[in-house]
Amino acid sequence: MDILEDLKWRGAINQQTDADGLKTLLDEGPISLYCGTDPTGDSLHVGHLIPFIVLKRFQMAGHHPYILIGGGTGAIGDPSGRSTERVLQTRETVHRNEEALTNQMIRLFGTENFDIVDNRDWLDRMSLLDFLRDYGKDFSVNAMLSKESVSSRMANGISFTEFSYQILQSIDFLHLYEKNNVQLQIGGADQWGNLTDGVDLIHRKHNDAKVYGLTIPLMLKADGTKFGKSAGGAVWLDPRKTSPYEFYQFWINQDDRDVVKYLKYFTFLSHEEIDELAARNREHPEQREAQRRLAQEVTAFVHGEQAMKEAEKISQVLFNGSLADLTADEVEQAFGKVPSVTIAADKANIVEMLVSSGIEKSKRQAREDISNGAITINGEKITDVNAEIDPSASFNGRYMVVRRGKRKYTLAHVEDGE
Repeated sequence: MDILEDLKWRGAINQQTDADGLKTLLDEGPISLYCGTDPTGDSLHVGHLIPFIVLKRFQMAGHHPYILIGGGTGAIGDPSGRSTERVLQTRETVHRNEEALTNQMIRLFGTENFDIVDNRDWLDRMSLLDFLRDYGKDFSVNAMLSKESVSSRMANGISFTEFSYQILQSIDFLHLYEKNNVQLQIGGADQWGNLTDGVDLIHRKHNDAKVYGLTIPLMLKADGTKFGKSAGGAVWLDPRKTSPYEFYQFWINQDDRDVVKYLKYFTFLSHEEIDELAARNREHPEQREAQRRLAQEVTAFVHGEQAMKEAEKISQVLFNGSLADLTADEVEQAFGKVPSVTIAADKANIVEMLVSSGIEKSKRQAREDISNGAITINGEKITDVNAEIDPSASFNGRYMVVRRGKRKYTLAHVEDGE
């Protein structure tokens, strides 16, 4: 099965500029292709993975991917998918974000048969007169106004800065075609207008050029909401923003109605493996085997095999094991987003510690919860109101995990903990 057939099976193709022409081109041998992202933040999130997963599949099939990190266009702002004007970032912020995204892309794509480019390298050298004479004449204002990214903004207004973005993205494709023989651009469904503009511009400059655009479907969950968000907001690829454990949990908690679709899209498992997981999911959905495999595969792809195994260990311990089996770093991953307090490293009476830290509101309530078996310290139930607690005795003296009831966790940071 060729790569286009594989992408169709996985539900990863939305629109193509010339499906037959692209198939013929790919049948002839490896090509160069690209996908772009603007450095509007210092990390990508799982929604950004959607086009880059497709780019990775092309790389694995022997093609040469280019990733364009838009230091130039990032200073302008893409109006696609927005109802309001972007706040312009400083050059320094854009540069810091570029460095962060470059490191993430190297983590996903490696360093072989892969290149990262920055459109600031060619857009910065272009004068205003060059822009107007060499490219402005190739774009009809009427056609530009009809693009969804622009027409949807007409009621609230759109600046000339963002209005011109589609021309700059077209110049990117032209530059990469002329300098690197890039023949295919990949993007999200909202980029269709920009992709076709690029194809048209190249054909105006080189009427015999074989260039194509391919977009990815908008990813929606079974309930109709947009894919990529969790209860706590965006799920980031940066482990400092979303820990590997939280990342793993995002995938393992996917709905049965979505899991097979995500296995097809976000993993590199074979058709046979996915079909087998789908069958097992239908027969025994309570076992959530498909979700576990999805979480394993995507977490390993983004964070590495070791981080995936640590995330899996944390999950198993929290649901079936003892907290004592976790390291201090794993405790930080598992409980990094729960309420936290700071406590002294000295030994203290359990009641005094709970009240002084603010975990319990009063000594009376603390004694009642302890007597009722509602308090656990580092996974061990405490029922003696006279018990003495030594915060420095576990997790390298850095943390103490307090649970009140079944679900109310507090991560206590121990003062002077290493």
